[in-house]
Amino acid sequence: MEKLFNRKLQKSVRQKLRNTMTSGEQRLWAKLRARQLDGYKFRRQQGIGPYIVDFYCPDQSLVIEVDGDTHYDEVGKQHDAIRDACMKDRGICILRFTNKDIDDTIDGVLEKIVEVLQTPSDSPL
Repeated sequence: MEKLFNRKLQKSVRQKLRNTMTSGEQRLWAKLRARQLDGYKFRRQQGIGPYIVDFYCPDQSLVIEVDGDTHYDEVGKQHDAIRDACMKDRGICILRFTNKDIDDTIDGVLEKIVEVLQTPSDSPL
């Protein structure tokens, strides 16, 4: 059976991404790490299948992505759609925020994350 989380082949890429996080990722990680957000555990640069996600809450199967400029051209949008479908097929919910969202309204971003974390998984978001 294929390994779903943190494949060995991705290890060096995950480590590099952890060491070169964007300012938005750094700010959000400062609020998510060490169970600071309502006691939920998050992992950063988590490998899921062939993808590496910015943040992952294993207890709630929630991915949080911090999107930069590369996500808004056609290639980026297509890649994100394929990736999101792959996550959804695995029962994983995805929240996307921009670096600007985090810079301008980090409290609102955190409120949205808590709202999703506390929503039963069979309820529509």
